[in-house]
Amino acid sequence: MPQPIPQDAPWAAEDSVGLVEPRTLSFDTALELECGRTLSSYELVYETYGTLNDDASNAVLICHALSGHHHAAGYHSEDDKRPGWWDTCIGPGKVIDTNRFFVVSLNNLGGCHGSTGPASINSDTGQPWGPDFPMMTVKDWVNSQARLADVLGISRWAAVIGGSMGGMQA
Repeated sequence: MPQPIPQDAPWAAEDSVGLVEPRTLSFDTALELECGRTLSSYELVYETYGTLNDDASNAVLICHALSGHHHAAGYHSEDDKRPGWWDTCIGPGKVIDTNRFFVVSLNNLGGCHGSTGPASINSDTGQPWGPDFPMMTVKDWVNSQARLADVLGISRWAAVIGGSMGGMQA
């Protein structure tokens, strides 16, 4: 018999997006980078909150700061003590209202939280990228975000929001 949800569980709060699970998308189409190099394949880790409407007009992209990552709201497990880094702003009835918006938050390429970066295996060599990982620019991140939007069926973001380096992307 399932255990009842504790009333004080933060992930079960009325204004929480609840328990969320990161997703990974693999891209096999090469991504040309501003530095002149190419990623022949790559992965993006992302989370979504809310529901995409029929005409995909309610999508909001959240861009993280330099040391940030894809986990912007909710909890990854019932034991999580801390929610996503922007949980105070994302959720039902909050500023970025998931009753109204479909929110996408991803980990940038080159990050340390699952998207292809220096710790990843270079598909061309079979070895970790390490210091050979290409220099990434804001334009490179935005191009990868556009590809993610295409896969999700989003032709135009309702809003793009971010602080610090995420603001540069927005």
